[in-house]
Amino acid sequence: MSDYDSIVILTGAGISAESGIDTFRGKDGIWSKIDIEDVGTPDAFRRNPEMVHDFHNQFRRSLQTHEPNDAHRALARLERGHPGSVLVVTQNVDDLHERAGSENLIHMHGELYKARCEACGGIRHWTDDLGLETACGDCEAAGRMRPHVTWFYEMPMGMEEIQSALGRCDLFISIGTSGNVYPAAGFVADVRRGGRAHTVELNLEPSEGTSLFAEYVHGPATEVVPAYVDELLG
Repeated sequence: MSDYDSIVILTGAGISAESGIDTFRGKDGIWSKIDIEDVGTPDAFRRNPEMVHDFHNQFRRSLQTHEPNDAHRALARLERGHPGSVLVVTQNVDDLHERAGSENLIHMHGELYKARCEACGGIRHWTDDLGLETACGDCEAAGRMRPHVTWFYEMPMGMEEIQSALGRCDLFISIGTSGNVYPAAGFVADVRRGGRAHTVELNLEPSEGTSLFAEYVHGPATEVVPAYVDELLG
């Protein structure tokens, strides 16, 4: 059993890619096929909400065909078995961590299975398509519902809680991230400045920030994550 009291785990698209979900920034990722400025910004939603809704509706429907993998399940097992605290901070908008059993979880880029009303701020679980005809269940305003995700130029969610957890942790693990999307890419530097946490990268290949980690293991998440969790749990 590990001696760590507080573990923070950052996960990115690489962990869900092994469940078959397309990455955004990879060689053949989503942003290589469609312009971010057309579907992934607040301005895009103001200019052409129909296009933005269509993109997110297709993505939401596609998520229903994918299942959690061994890496997701290993992190849930770590949360259950570790005597200290385990927090997963994910950049992913899917629900694979929840379906694998993780409970202490922050979606810093939001959740595609939630919708938010721009009129009243109400947030609801949402699995159906969204459109201009969709009315808010709280204030009944139509045409103001949007995916509850962080678009480009918007502030990620839960940052105050995340920064507090990074300041307390004594083990920081980064899984399946490219190391070039901020502010998440800066988390390892934030932890290193504190001087007390061990830092580990578990990634398919070296990220842009690999040199900042004290330890790194490269390989498929479904192999390296369960193995590392086994070590932590003894």
